[in-house]
Order: sequence, then C-alpha cells, then structure tokens
Amino acid sequence: MSEKLSPELLSALAAAAATERLLVALDFDGTMSPHVDRADDARALPGSTAALRALAQLPGTTTALISGRALDSLRLVASPEPETLLIGSHGAEAWTGPDGAPLELTPEQASILRNATAAIQEVVDAHPGTLLETKPAGVVLHTRTAQPDTAQAATDAARAACEALRDVHLTDGKNVLELSVVQADKGQGLRSLRELTGSTAVVFAGDDVTDEHALKTLHAPDVGIKVGEGDTAAGYRITSPEQLVMVLEELVTMRQSRART
Repeated sequence: MSEKLSPELLSALAAAAATERLLVALDFDGTMSPHVDRADDARALPGSTAALRALAQLPGTTTALISGRALDSLRLVASPEPETLLIGSHGAEAWTGPDGAPLELTPEQASILRNATAAIQEVVDAHPGTLLETKPAGVVLHTRTAQPDTAQAATDAARAACEALRDVHLTDGKNVLELSVVQADKGQGLRSLRELTGSTAVVFAGDDVTDEHALKTLHAPDVGIKVGEGDTAAGYRITSPEQLVMVLEELVTMRQSRART
C-alpha cells in the first residue's frame, strides 16, 4: 500500500465526490478481493469493505457491486450492506431492493441451459483441474486450477461444443468461459443502475475484460479505474486490490467533506 495515487486520479475522484448523486460501483473478484483458486474462498480486503460501508451511509451516495458471479455467490463472499445494490451474472441478474423481480427463464431458455450444462460437464470430465459452475442463467468453465495446456484445450472444447447450441452467448474472462442463455453485460448493468439511482457521476473499478463493457459507458465526470494490467477503456489505472483500498478511503474522505458543507 506504499504506492501513492496519481495526482490525476485524485483530482478526478475529487470532482466525482463533489457531485450531487454519486454511484460507486465495483467489480468484486480481482478488484475488492485478490484472485484465489477457489471461488468460495474469495473475500474483500477489510479496508475496501469498511470504506464501501462508509460510503453507503453518506447522503446522496449509492454503492453497488457488479460481478460475473451469480447473486447468491456474490452475497456469500461479499456480505454486502443492505443498501448496496447488486448486479450478478454479468448483468443477467439484479437486486435493486426487496420489490425487485427475480430472474425467470422461459421454458426454452431452461432447456438450452440444461443442454449447455451437460456439454460443459463433459468438457470438465475430460480435462483434469477444470471446474464447472452453474448460474441461474448460465454455466461457467473455470480453468484457473488446470495446467496451461489443459486449460486451453478445455476452453477450445467448450467453444466447439457451443457451436451446436443455439441462443447461447459466450463471455470470456480471466481463466473462465461463461455460456449464458440471457444476453447481458456489465455495461448494461451499470447503465440500469445509473438510471435507477439518477446518479450524476459514477466511480467504477474493475480488473477483467468483462469490466470493459462497463468502463466504456462512462463519461465525465465519471471515473473509470482499471485494476492491474491489460488494455482498457479506463481513464485511470491502479496496481492491485490493495491500492483500491486507498482509492475508496480517499473517496470517503472527500465525500464526507462535501456532506459537512
């Protein structure tokens, strides 16, 4: 945590913090939480959790998590505050309050999902170290714990299996390939949250290629932050989830100062 935030990022955060209605939306894995081999072992860094909790209590401020995880998995690992809005399954699922409607598949979508799950199960059975995860609207091939050549072979096999399935949408991520019967992405999720909350500025941070959909929706005075390496549409970059703690703590201080004026 010794690395300082750039003056440019601090200035952008100050401008966003001065807005009337602020939305702070974060990816979870690789952003609030360091990456781990077992998805259920992921936990946000304590500093990020505390800062997001503090932001959720401030006037004119909404917090949200936008994740590729299914909502149940996201709740398990993130333990979000009741006020925090949730987008799961890359936008296919959403929790916007107790009155929100849960995701429901059509009979046709449910049938396609069963076929997709069976196909990915065959891939996992044939490729040691790979894992299958089911979601309400999709199925995920995880390859993080497989040897690199096995991981690539499994991903190729999964893609080939998908060619025989209609109305299946593929999403690539870090060591994952997701098949979904609902076409959605984090950009759509972030736009829906902006509209729902009437936010006049958004701060969004993410580390994966799937987060680029959300980052591409941002415009001044929004602040888009890429966590780690890789090409990005974000205006700013930090090195790690540890540095995100610094970002959020700065934002808390800035937003608290506005609330006192």
